[in-house]
Amino acid sequence: MRSGRIFPEIGELHHNLANPALVEMAVRRGEAVLGPGGCLYVKTGTCTGRSPKDKFIAREPGFSDHVCWERNSSMDPVGFAALYEDLLDHIRHRAGFVQDLFCGADPRFRTGVRVVTTRAWHSLFIRHLLRIPGPGELRDFDPGCTVINCPDFTADPGRHDCRSGVVIATSLKHRLILIAGTEYGGENKKSVFSFLNYFLPDQNVMPMHCSANHVTGSPGDSAVVFGLSGTGKTTLSADPERTLVGDDEHGWSEHGIFNLEGGCYAKLIDLNPATEPEIHAASRMFGTVVENVVFDPDSRLPDYGDDSITANTRSAYPLASIPNASPTGLAGPPKHIVMLTCDAYGVLPPIAKLSPEQAVFHFLSGFTSKVSGTERGVTEPRPTFSACFGAPFMPRPPEDYGKLLRSRMTDAGSRCWLINTGWTGGAYGAGSRFPLEVTRRLLSLALGGQLERCTFRRDKHFGLETPTSAPGIDKALFVPRETWPDPRAYDQAATMLRTMFLNNHERLGTNVGRAAVTELRAIG
Repeated sequence: MRSGRIFPEIGELHHNLANPALVEMAVRRGEAVLGPGGCLYVKTGTCTGRSPKDKFIAREPGFSDHVCWERNSSMDPVGFAALYEDLLDHIRHRAGFVQDLFCGADPRFRTGVRVVTTRAWHSLFIRHLLRIPGPGELRDFDPGCTVINCPDFTADPGRHDCRSGVVIATSLKHRLILIAGTEYGGENKKSVFSFLNYFLPDQNVMPMHCSANHVTGSPGDSAVVFGLSGTGKTTLSADPERTLVGDDEHGWSEHGIFNLEGGCYAKLIDLNPATEPEIHAASRMFGTVVENVVFDPDSRLPDYGDDSITANTRSAYPLASIPNASPTGLAGPPKHIVMLTCDAYGVLPPIAKLSPEQAVFHFLSGFTSKVSGTERGVTEPRPTFSACFGAPFMPRPPEDYGKLLRSRMTDAGSRCWLINTGWTGGAYGAGSRFPLEVTRRLLSLALGGQLERCTFRRDKHFGLETPTSAPGIDKALFVPRETWPDPRAYDQAATMLRTMFLNNHERLGTNVGRAAVTELRAIG
């Protein structure tokens, strides 16, 4: 098999087309429809979310020992080689769109990424989500990673050692990613992120599935917000009082944090221009890629509340579409670390202050609820543990990332907060979600230092330090048990969740965060 650095032969080649040309070609080829402001409406067919069960890593000598195979599916290198040759043969007879881009705002750690696809809108999508090289930087462009994406190719499980006609496969040895059978744009960016999550720790860089921002005018006063899709990373990071570094994927080196991407991939379901004006405005700009949104065929106006295609409606746009976005994608080491959890059981408090050991424990736990539409087959909130708040994108054992986080936090003296964006007053179906304005207020108080001046109490079920009150917040929300109609039912649910936390940590099989485990067991 040839190296992923080799440029594949393509019939009709379109190399590094700019946004206007890609918009024009996507419409002319029937891939997309123009919407308000020149945004691009696209549909992704049967795959309206990620396909985690169809994601594989080739089991190759020299790399396999560093992959956590308990959480990553393996592919025979022979099957990978066959898939590679078949995709090359497929794309040779079709129009191919190639983008040469960078991943990583810090030049010391960035990687060149070449993306080859048969869709003009996919080429536009990845141009938004990665970083466009500056003048002269393409002259000696040398990709450290190559992505070949043929959504119109159906994989053969027998020949390619995969599960279905959909496949996302990575060869760490050949630095090559192959995608087939899915139109979903998110597979492009998430596959690159997963690739870098394997290699960045070798450079002493902590890769993070998080948003990041800093006080406007003070890049040294930064914060990172961890959370799985649907917990509110993008929404909460778009704060007009702070400069947005990025909304999803970052690295943390000894020099500070840096955005891996050049754009945002925001959820649009029930989008409200009053509460999320930045995302609303960006989703109507020229060239923004809008996935699976229902719109009026005459006016082309979107209906963000219609989930008849999927609840996982999305828009992809350059970071520059956000008025207060950082032009550099760089900031100092974070003063604050925020971990978002969407608790469908409705028992965790709206915010809690974590000790360093608790921070590592909750990072490795990655407790949340997968929300409707994020993955294929998820139709309602599903409680889950996803190590490092992004297990599907973390190829190495979780403890590798946990140790890096503890080291970085110790060096920076970072304060850590756990915020519940899920339910209160009962579990999903009985209680209600915390209002966005409450979560935003609590986050603002935490990052601004006001919450530190409040009085805290120790939660008896999870050992969490929670405020007894905070300016502008209903005091009752800080004691979840008192928001339930039946306090005894709350105790039962909280005990069940605590047991789930402990059982999950045992399954991880790591000593990282062990002090927090001991403390949690003592509570029970």
